[in-house]
Amino acid sequence: MYAPNITAVVITKNEEKHIQRCLESIAWVDEIIVIDAESTDRTVDLCMKYTDKVYIVPWKGFAAQKNYGIDQATGTWVLCIDADERITIPLRQEIELVLINDKGFDGFYIPRRNYLGARWMRGAGLYPDYQLRLFRRCKGRFINNVHEVVSLDGSSGYLKEALEHLTYNSLFDYVQKINAYTSIEAKEETTSVEILQLFLLPLKTLLVSFFLYGGWKDGKLGAINSIMRGYYVFLKYAKIWEKDEHKFERL
Repeated sequence: MYAPNITAVVITKNEEKHIQRCLESIAWVDEIIVIDAESTDRTVDLCMKYTDKVYIVPWKGFAAQKNYGIDQATGTWVLCIDADERITIPLRQEIELVLINDKGFDGFYIPRRNYLGARWMRGAGLYPDYQLRLFRRCKGRFINNVHEVVSLDGSSGYLKEALEHLTYNSLFDYVQKINAYTSIEAKEETTSVEILQLFLLPLKTLLVSFFLYGGWKDGKLGAINSIMRGYYVFLKYAKIWEKDEHKFERL
């Protein structure tokens, strides 16, 4: 028995370093939709080797880009992954099996292995890090502009095999993404920030990440990751404070 049609949706923006391995990992699906946000590198050319359904769409936010991809899909099921993620062979096999043996679920949460460089991070809440990425096309839509998630109209199940996520290649890459994401979040935030939040919330995030969520399990790299998580919170609230107080406007 053949599994129901699957459409894979991938959004891109200057992803020539990652996109080929991503698309190779989903070459088995029935349809691949790529929504590219006007890349200036070789991303589009590389994508065209795997699918002719590459749409150039000005950037409107993570959720909006992915929802546009869902709108172009024709498959019964949508498998949505990012350019820096990979579907392993065991995960592919599990996906095909659960769709053939339909139990009535409308979506599936997939565990995710997050990597910092070549290291699979097991602590700080980075595993199993379940993500709802496989769902019936008519049942799921993405919400939130940053750290977008699927809003599912129906029931969900959980898979066992993991999605691989090459989260950050280096600390430089980590800092760049933190800067980009916090700028988007700060721009959309409507609440004000008290000065104590700039100190207390980052410290709380660091301690919870390292001690309560097990960042210590990953040794020195786990400590660095917990510090970076605290830095993320600090930078986000500092940017909100800057926006509200109009500081640095003369610099």
